Amino acid sequence: MSPLDIVYQDDSLVVINKPPGLLVHRSPIDRHETRFAVQVLRQQIGQRVWPAHRLDKPTSGLLVFALSAEGAQNLSTQFAGRTVDKRYLALLRGYCPLQLAIDHPVKIPVDDCDPGRRLKAQYLSAQTSLQRLARVELPAHVDRYPTSRYSLVELQPSTGRRHQLRRHMKHISHPILGDANYGKSRHNRFLADQLGCRRLMLACIGLTLTHPATGQPLTLQSSPGADFLRLARLLDWRWDTVDGASALPLPGF
Repeated sequence: MSPLDIVYQDDSLVVINKPPGLLVHRSPIDRHETRFAVQVLRQQIGQRVWPAHRLDKPTSGLLVFALSAEGAQNLSTQFAGRTVDKRYLALLRGYCPLQLAIDHPVKIPVDDCDPGRRLKAQYLSAQTSLQRLARVELPAHVDRYPTSRYSLVELQPSTGRRHQLRRHMKHISHPILGDANYGKSRHNRFLADQLGCRRLMLACIGLTLTHPATGQPLTLQSSPGADFLRLARLLDWRWDTVDGASALPLPGF
């Protein structure tokens, strides 16, 4: 079993770069899974850990754990209170707008842990900022057009709804590549068969939060992952500019 990539660790918290396909903790949605980030990290560092937030199973990137119940409460309050700055990197189908503020409610089941119960769903407000960093056009007839266009974007959610980024990208008709639930199956197959990538192209690459012990800002960065970078480097990107400035530097690019 490969050890988890620890990005940051001190006496109060530990931050890992979660690989895609790993659940944070046990879930009735994936009853067959036997490996979880909480369990693996506890065994790796030899002490109990508390997850401060969640990442979807197919999403990779920065995941924060507290090393005490008090620290977990502090960090969870920050995430719930929308005071943590979060940066995600994603590959989308099509040429999306250069910049976009998405304010679209997300439909959430009242009890999504028990799919067998027939309960009325509710809609929760959700906001995401999008900045396109680069775009590429491939001479591949994947869908109805003779070529296929894709965008590399940075996403900054100000809320933390379940599957928010994936749902928002579907809402604007630019789904994330590799998304089995909200994406385009033809482009997902092209991604897997022709480009050799079988993952959701979404990664949390940046977090800024307040350290629970010192009260000082803590900024964390991580690479989107070797498989993400391998695919991104295969493509001949045209990098965008915003107000005359180049796209933000990205870890690993």
